[in-house]
Amino acid sequence: MSNDLRIREHPVLEPRRAAGVEFRFDGRALLALEGEVISSALFAHGIRVFGRHSRDGAPLGIFCANGQCSQCMVIADGKSVKACITAVTPGMDVRSLNGLAPLPLDTKPLGPSGVETRDVEALIVGGGPAGISAAIELGRAGVSALLIDDKSSLGGKLTLQTHSFFGSTADCYAGTRGIEIADILASDLGRFKDIEVLTDAVAVGVYSDLCIGIVHRGRYLLVSPKAVIVAAGAREKNLVFPGADLPGVYGAGAFQTLVNRDLVRPARRLFIVGGGNVGLIAGYHALQAGMDVVGLVEALPQCGGYKVHEDKLRRLGVPVWTSHTVVRAEGNGEIERVVIAAADQRFCPIPGSEQGFDVDTLLVAVGLSPVNEFTRFLKLYGIPVHEAGDSGEIAEASAAIFSGRIVGRTVATEMGRERPVPSAWPKTAAVLKSKPGRTIPLDLGDPGLGVFPVIRCVQEIPCNPCTDVCPEGSIRIDTPTIMGLPRFAGTCRGCGRCVSICPGLAISLVDTTYDPEKKRALVILPFEFGPDRALPGSVVATVDLEGRVVGQGRVVAFRQRPDQRKRLLLSIDVPWEDRLRIAGFRLQDPTVSRPAASAGRLQEEDPIVCRCERVRRSEIVREIRDGARDINELKAVIRTCMGGCGGKTCREPIFRIFREEGVPLDDVTGNSDRPLFTETALGMFAEGSKER
Repeated sequence: MSNDLRIREHPVLEPRRAAGVEFRFDGRALLALEGEVISSALFAHGIRVFGRHSRDGAPLGIFCANGQCSQCMVIADGKSVKACITAVTPGMDVRSLNGLAPLPLDTKPLGPSGVETRDVEALIVGGGPAGISAAIELGRAGVSALLIDDKSSLGGKLTLQTHSFFGSTADCYAGTRGIEIADILASDLGRFKDIEVLTDAVAVGVYSDLCIGIVHRGRYLLVSPKAVIVAAGAREKNLVFPGADLPGVYGAGAFQTLVNRDLVRPARRLFIVGGGNVGLIAGYHALQAGMDVVGLVEALPQCGGYKVHEDKLRRLGVPVWTSHTVVRAEGNGEIERVVIAAADQRFCPIPGSEQGFDVDTLLVAVGLSPVNEFTRFLKLYGIPVHEAGDSGEIAEASAAIFSGRIVGRTVATEMGRERPVPSAWPKTAAVLKSKPGRTIPLDLGDPGLGVFPVIRCVQEIPCNPCTDVCPEGSIRIDTPTIMGLPRFAGTCRGCGRCVSICPGLAISLVDTTYDPEKKRALVILPFEFGPDRALPGSVVATVDLEGRVVGQGRVVAFRQRPDQRKRLLLSIDVPWEDRLRIAGFRLQDPTVSRPAASAGRLQEEDPIVCRCERVRRSEIVREIRDGARDINELKAVIRTCMGGCGGKTCREPIFRIFREEGVPLDDVTGNSDRPLFTETALGMFAEGSKER
């Protein structure tokens, strides 16, 4: 890959202009950006293999890029660190962690413990949308609180979301981009002096003396709270298939971190497995950043994410194969090809249906698991605890914002403050957490002459921005909640506000006054790519709601509303008879998704299940068939869940193997949680707040 993979131009994000920082990787001089983490700096130079495993010499790269697994371990200035959460410093010497290479011994004597302790009214673990929203409510109630987050800035996953949010404009900033919501929430939080914020701070343990251990920039703190709010978010699920451990196969969230946070282009040709919102949105983000999206597979008969996200990809030219699954990833040291196949009702590949595609990246987006190990220990020791956001229930970030508000007020009330939860809030929260409802066939009708919007929102989802911005009040949802479908009825002045704000890019305008002879019409579409991707005068292939080709149109002009930055309104001259059918135009060349010459055949292979310890499926199956019914037994015998992640990535796949082997999960004992949630240097406890 190229040695310069930084994103210099982006339709939404501004290029980074940080100072350069020199460092070395395995003796090679490289340049990072100030504040950049090691993994992103290496990816920017085309380096995706960070080391090799001690067990079999297999190459290692990244998987989560969120500090939850241990795939990206390197040696930085003599210390073993996670590349995805460790910032490059000037002159840093980074080396591959190859096998069990000896680390330099630190012979400095350890001094007496100097651990800092403090009492707080409330501790909030996680500075994403739920945690910040909870902290704001506590601040309004006059509750002093400490909010900690393991990243260098607040916002959580909002900092990766360049798209506009769904939900309610009144309750969760619907129609605003996630990156902008992060700034809004952080700014609101800054008004409360009683809320202390510690970034780069990790909660590592909960103890029986009712204290929580926190590592913050080289010092160790013990915090004793009256109540804890766990808003630590979620981690990506692992998917087991042959080749899933190859560098270049990693989580969609890790991809968004590289692209949208650090402005690194980590792929040229990528493939996605998983049709939830995370996978669908990642595909759109890849296209915006100039990458080819070869395709997406979903094992279910339909994608679980919002249909507007799926339709958006299809219109741009990305194939979406439902009832399909990934069979294997192939490559010599890194992924070079993915093989997919049609799936039967048990989600097993159907022999003879295989297709192979040449790719350099495979994104795994098969769901999220709550980060809730904090909650279990807090309850065990009797510390009052509430969960907010994905730590309690996996949902959209809009729901996390609202759940944080409710939890913040609940804790304030329990502490004797007069901040009761309004009676309508739980109902609003339930709506925002709703899964997609009915899909109703699109009825185009014929609104007649003039200018009018065509609304292609055909699936019931929680969303209402278009109804709030129409100056004529002509777009309405005729249901008690925002789960209904918006419909146009009335007059339209052609302002384009509804087109500019729709999070699903599901609204266009039709101008029938463009050609008095009624041979041509003007269709105005939302466009979130650079103007160079569809220059005025160029001819484009127009498509319908789900990406089927309608005909051709000629780009006439761009315009941009001042109230919606980074989204253009693109006018296309089209035949009169096509005016209502056109929902977009194809951006990606169809040849991008052409299968490779040969996809091979299905074959029995033995995939890695436990990434940290390189334990294969056959080893786990052997122990289960020999009578193992306790994951702790597997841990002792074949080392599953013994690695740096503590079973966070392999536990669920192991339970899946038990089910596949016909063992009821009620008969299986889960592995014991570690007393520390994440790897922590022993010197941290010995020297306390002193720098190591």
